[in-house]
Parts: sequence; structure tokens; C-alpha cells
Amino acid sequence: MSRLKTCLVGSLISLSAMTAHAAGDLTTRPEALPDLVLGSEVTDYAMSQTRYELETGQAYRLKVVSSGLKEYAMQAPEFFTSIFLRKVEAGDIEIKATTLTELEFEQAGEAEIYFVPIKPGDYRFFMKGLEGKGMEGVFSVR
Repeated sequence: MSRLKTCLVGSLISLSAMTAHAAGDLTTRPEALPDLVLGSEVTDYAMSQTRYELETGQAYRLKVVSSGLKEYAMQAPEFFTSIFLRKVEAGDIEIKATTLTELEFEQAGEAEIYFVPIKPGDYRFFMKGLEGKGMEGVFSVR
């Protein structure tokens, strides 16, 4: 029995040594993702990116840029509820909120989203009402 205890204690010590510990504020050094540009000279329905590969625990900055060719309303309901949202910057405004519902652009402009994914999965994002025109993509979080 004492041999079994020794093995269990040794295993627990090994496991605890392998546990990862985050040091510092994970949100302070965000990795810039490729901009998501909505609309182009070729078509109003273009999106510069349709897939983003992300990792849980890594801070990111995503700039969404509207060409102003159409009204675009970006939605990603499951994704927005599975991230830690640090802030959204639009022009000279910094918005601090716990979650997003959508980013709506009625004209040309841009907004930057600062966030940390906290739940793995594949999450769909789309421009509301324009999905049939190909304006949709995936945030893949590992």
C-alpha cells in the first residue's frame, strides 16, 4: 500500500510540474490579425478574410474596415460570447463592454476589436442579410 501511495504522490508531483501558469496580463500584447475589409473595387460583397486561426489565451486585435459601398452589420453570436472582450475602438472612441452583439457600419469606417478567445471551437461570422452573397467566414479557435 505504501508503494502505491509513493507512486500516486510521484505522479501528482509530475502533473503539477507540467501545469502551465500564465504570467502577467494576457491582454496587454495583442497579436494583430489581418484586417477584415468589407467591400472592394471588384464587388460590394467582397470580404478580405473568410477564416481566422486563433488560440485560446492569446490576445488579438482585429480591425474591421468598411468600404462604405453597402451597409454592413457584422455578427458572430457564438464567437462574441466565447471571448474575453477587452475593448472596441472606433475613431477617437474607446468602448469597454462585456460582449458584442454586432458591429454595424452605415458608411465607410473602421473599428478595432481587442479580445482573448477563451473557448475552443469553430465560430461562424457573417454580415447580416448578406450571407447568401458570400459574406461569411469562420473564427477557428484551438
